[in-house]
Amino acid sequence: MSAPAQAAPSRRDADGLAVASFVLGLVGLLVMNLLLGPAAIVMAFVALARSTTRRTRAFLGLALGVADLVVLAFLVTGNGVVAWSFGG
Repeated sequence: MSAPAQAAPSRRDADGLAVASFVLGLVGLLVMNLLLGPAAIVMAFVALARSTTRRTRAFLGLALGVADLVVLAFLVTGNGVVAWSFGG
């Protein structure tokens, strides 16, 4: 008897990861970009690796995750701290 073949990851799961990556990247532009940016990047890569049908959303999540880290780097160099606020 042969071992049962492992089931391929569901495309629905990959589509969900693509959407989650997009949402986390978008929210990360406003708050917690240190955590949400890398999470969006990882989820986008996983969704693309699993052949999501929502490739555009996964690429947008990837771009927004990178933008989160760029915004964080800009704010850290400007303020000298990782925390920032909207107040003057």
